[in-house]
Amino acid sequence: MGFTIGALGSGIRDIRELRELRPGSRRRSRASECTAVAEYAGLWGWSVVPGARAARTGGRTRCSCGVDDCAAPGAHPLDPSLEVPAGATLDEASAAWSQVPGAALLLPAGRTFDVIEVSEAAGRHALARLERMGLPLGPVAATPHGRAWFLVAPGAAAELPRLLYRMGWDDSRLDLRGLGPGDHITAPPSDLGGLGPVHWLRPPTLEGAAHPPEARLLLGTLAYVCHRSAA
Repeated sequence: MGFTIGALGSGIRDIRELRELRPGSRRRSRASECTAVAEYAGLWGWSVVPGARAARTGGRTRCSCGVDDCAAPGAHPLDPSLEVPAGATLDEASAAWSQVPGAALLLPAGRTFDVIEVSEAAGRHALARLERMGLPLGPVAATPHGRAWFLVAPGAAAELPRLLYRMGWDDSRLDLRGLGPGDHITAPPSDLGGLGPVHWLRPPTLEGAAHPPEARLLLGTLAYVCHRSAA
């Protein structure tokens, strides 16, 4: 589902109205969730999937999905059928999220973007280098368990082995991997696995969200920094 400039302007006004709810209002928490969902779907053009949350109780992490031995507590979709599609209006996002209040916000990879994941330390160094070089960049997020997610053009995950081979990094044991179709990332400000919130190192922009950079433009720097970090 696409969106027009007119619909975009209306969505921004609706989102601002939600943000102006008084602190302490009983609707504030749900309004914040709906605001975030509407921004991702309506402004950045990303689909949003409700995800499980996790909490530590009695020394162990329990997932809101209710499965005792959940393989990915607090880091997987709850019900893909409840996905809020890209381009959804604020009303549509609010209606959908009212069925899953408190769910984490997950973004499916492999559609409008793929992801290159590295350690957060390597990601921060690479981001600084890439910015100094003036290369095009998309959104970059950091997780509470020390990883960085670089959003790049779709297809990167499948092309990663070939690209690393062509760049001469195929023999190196790099702490670097691609996320593509079938994978999801937790979107800020949602909690990831009961460890804390994900946050943006480089927030999304209209241009960066709609047209993330080709992986080949960033991969050389990311691979080099990962290699140096390991050394």
